[in-house]
Amino acid sequence: MSTQLDPDLLRTFVAIVDTGGFTAAAQQVHRTQSAVSMQVRRLEAMLDRALFQREGRGVQLTPDGEALLGYARRLLKLHDEALAMLARPDLSGLVRLGTPDDYVGRFLPEILVRFARAFPRVQVEVHCEPSVNLRRLLAEDRLDLALITCTPGAETGEVLRREPMVWATAERHLAHEDEPLPLALFQPGCPIRDWALTGLRGLGRPYRIAYTSASISGILAAVTAGLAVTVLGRSILPTGVRPLGNAEGFPLLPSASITLHRGSTVSAVAECLAGYMREGFATEAPPAAVSVSTASLAVMA
Repeated sequence: MSTQLDPDLLRTFVAIVDTGGFTAAAQQVHRTQSAVSMQVRRLEAMLDRALFQREGRGVQLTPDGEALLGYARRLLKLHDEALAMLARPDLSGLVRLGTPDDYVGRFLPEILVRFARAFPRVQVEVHCEPSVNLRRLLAEDRLDLALITCTPGAETGEVLRREPMVWATAERHLAHEDEPLPLALFQPGCPIRDWALTGLRGLGRPYRIAYTSASISGILAAVTAGLAVTVLGRSILPTGVRPLGNAEGFPLLPSASITLHRGSTVSAVAECLAGYMREGFATEAPPAAVSVSTASLAVMA
């Protein structure tokens, strides 16, 4: 069989699936939308298979596209790890990574461990700040990479994941039945806080902000004690906390877009870490218990 699967074509194919469309994928792979469409046509011609079903403005995978997706992810993972292994002796330095507090315990440990194994001479400095602060730190050139939560449809940067947001309460308490509803939320400026308040106002449900914290640890302390209800990503719900929905009288919430932003100058080591971030946030895994600190962390590989 003479057909060769081009990693660039596979990367564009996976980006379309992960971002939900050709326009967003074009931003992720740093190409024009027409170039992305052309790459898909080339891949489909090589395989003699239709990979997408065009439905209005959206796209859906065909059965052949579904079959290719798993192979494409594995091939790209091996491709990127091979390149990283060959480059490892030459890479050293510092990468300054900014992230909201709520992503640290769930996603970063595995990402940083894998990165440290591949690049033992690179130091990663992690700064935990709300998204609004991370934008400022990027503009001031104090970060190389930053994870920023965006509203669906208004994303900037590279979309790594769309995380369903859910109302959450302690499993053994009834704070969600109190009137007015006691809330534990992140500080003003957090889009998730705005979604929660807008949803409750739309229902006309009275509420009070009982606890405000910049740290997920502070939020969860109030929730697990049965003192308040909060909004969290579904994948980071810890043991002892359960989601709430329409049946309990809570409005639907948007899915948060977790996006990766780069500083004005991105080094080779920062771009390598970006690749590990992309893979780590695309992975589905059981949620881990959340126990994190808001202090900056220094991880020496």
